[in-house]
Amino acid sequence: MVNQRSKTTDSHGDGSRPRVVILGGGPAGLTAAYELVRAGVPCTVLEANSQVGGLARTINYKGYLFDVGGHRFFTKVRLIEELWREVLGPDLLVRERLSRIYYRGRFFRYPLEPIDTLRQLGLVEALRCSLSYAWAQLHRIRPERDLATWIRNRFGQRLFEIFFKTYTEKVWGMACEQIDAAWAAQRIRGLSLSKAILNAWLRRESSGGNKTPRTLIQQFYYPRRGPGMLWERMAEKIEELGGTVLCNSPAETIRWRDGRVLGVVAGGKWWPADYVISSIPLRDLFLCLEPPAPAEFRQAALQLQYRDFLTVALIYRQPNLFPDNWIYVHQPTVRVARIQNYKNWSPEMVPDPSTSCIGLEYFCNAGDELWRLDDTALIRLAATETEQLKLAQREDLLDGAVLRVEKAYPVYDRTYRQNLDRVREFLSQLGNLQVIGRNGMHRYNNQDHSMLTGLLAARNVVQPRYDVWRVNEAWEYLEEGLEIDPEEF
Repeated sequence: MVNQRSKTTDSHGDGSRPRVVILGGGPAGLTAAYELVRAGVPCTVLEANSQVGGLARTINYKGYLFDVGGHRFFTKVRLIEELWREVLGPDLLVRERLSRIYYRGRFFRYPLEPIDTLRQLGLVEALRCSLSYAWAQLHRIRPERDLATWIRNRFGQRLFEIFFKTYTEKVWGMACEQIDAAWAAQRIRGLSLSKAILNAWLRRESSGGNKTPRTLIQQFYYPRRGPGMLWERMAEKIEELGGTVLCNSPAETIRWRDGRVLGVVAGGKWWPADYVISSIPLRDLFLCLEPPAPAEFRQAALQLQYRDFLTVALIYRQPNLFPDNWIYVHQPTVRVARIQNYKNWSPEMVPDPSTSCIGLEYFCNAGDELWRLDDTALIRLAATETEQLKLAQREDLLDGAVLRVEKAYPVYDRTYRQNLDRVREFLSQLGNLQVIGRNGMHRYNNQDHSMLTGLLAARNVVQPRYDVWRVNEAWEYLEEGLEIDPEEF
């Protein structure tokens, strides 16, 4: 059971309980709400979409379930794993991981396995990679300002080009030299060629506990009917305990004065607030402020960039298309970046066991040529690329669906740090506003870290003592497996 606090919260000194408004019903927002109602603090969650879960929701298309991107449930934060178990119980499955990299017509197991990688690369290319790695160790580049430099220093130029460059540039739509090294320090911190090789030989990873980098784990949890199952159930529990969860309620105006937020207008209704916890994108938050933030802070927020995303779900008349949970597509001749096989995450993701549903993930910017393609054209593109990769045949295709998601990933470009610092400077002046989650903090959080920011923000309503920003600044501890207690923050 996650730590429960006294139900005698009094923010006014007159025995009344605080009015808490939470913007966003994704992992961070719902975790905050759940922690509050369990402490006896009622709250209102305002979610813009028609269903809860945010970037971790599960879409139901004619009984076929698919994710907004694949969501492994893996954490090294004890409180979060306890929360998953508490809400889901036996519906939290343990799944074995199988993922591969597709490059130049070959599949490489990932995490990399030395014998498999050697066989796929061939002796000549393997020798080139080894020499490139040795050169990089003798000629490390300082300072490490960009992602390309960070990876080259740890893997060498050849491995960078084979296993990192194409995929990363598909995801972010920019050269690796334009991506801040902070992205690697957060997402793949602790990963190096030596550690990858050692992990491949030892294979001691379980669902938690050791210091293997998250990207190399071999086993994970997954809800029986997708990640949305967790968030829908949590929303039900929040309402059972006295909270309110409202969908189709995007924030329209956030009124503030004299260093405090007064309340929020959402869905045309005024919600007065003693505390506001926001997980909506920082750029959207600043656009809602009334009166507007001073020009220098508002401009910094508006310069924060995001990467958008779309999934094309394809349903095939085949029971087993390929064995992977997901495939990373490094092949430059196709536009798809990653392919999910939802049936291999959980059999209950498909209603008919004689069929399969896969999701082709494309990264783009809202309004660009790919984003503007109609659904029919996107399904045609995805089916063509699936056949080109020899994963399925066009004649077996039964149906397809398209999901577009804006602001799926906060971009770590060369200016994001200075812009984020200015944004934080302004937010520190609003004493009753906390920001949480991936987009709420412009941090590329994993789901569990987003949840932790929500949990700590909720506890700050009861008794202010936690620095939520340290969840991101202490990322290396979370990623490398050191046990973290909330008191650390």
